Amino acid sequence: MAPKVSTAATRAALLEAARGEFAAYGVAGARVDRIAERAGVNKERIYGHFGSKEKLFDAVITEALDDLTARIALPGADPADYVAKLTDYYHEHPDLVRLLMWEALNYRGQDLLPGQEARVERCARKTASLAEGRGEEPDAATARRLFLLTGLALFQSMMPQLARIILGEDADSPAGRRALRDQAAAMAEHRDKTAPVT
Repeated sequence: MAPKVSTAATRAALLEAARGEFAAYGVAGARVDRIAERAGVNKERIYGHFGSKEKLFDAVITEALDDLTARIALPGADPADYVAKLTDYYHEHPDLVRLLMWEALNYRGQDLLPGQEARVERCARKTASLAEGRGEEPDAATARRLFLLTGLALFQSMMPQLARIILGEDADSPAGRRALRDQAAAMAEHRDKTAPVT
């Protein structure tokens, strides 16, 4: 008789298999049977653990963002270092970049994402850290700054074709990627002139 696989091991195998499937095909294109096959379980286990393909996708996103948060420190007083580390993380985890892009497509037009409350709290901690590092109180301008810093870090991995068009062969070389990361980080150092919201 074969030993029983633990519930935690099955869940972990499903999340790992689903991450690759969703990164490649998005929510609509992902196939539950392929995920189950990669995880080495029958597809009913997916529904038993997660309820639906969409809830499995949401769990994959949550786990991926939890990993990012665990590995990248809060922005604090050094936004340039934050951008550099975040840029490197996104480059090393292109599946997360694709997952975020699929999420944007899948949930476009919806006011709330599944699990949004936890993500709002996570971003509030980052905003507070950035404000504290700047000797300020967190406010809307600090939140916008965090959003733009995240965009600086994410854009290089999100739009590699545009980098190749603008930068040529240099875009794909390790030295070219480092130079772009370092320039983005340097941009993060500059104090922004915040326009009033009207």
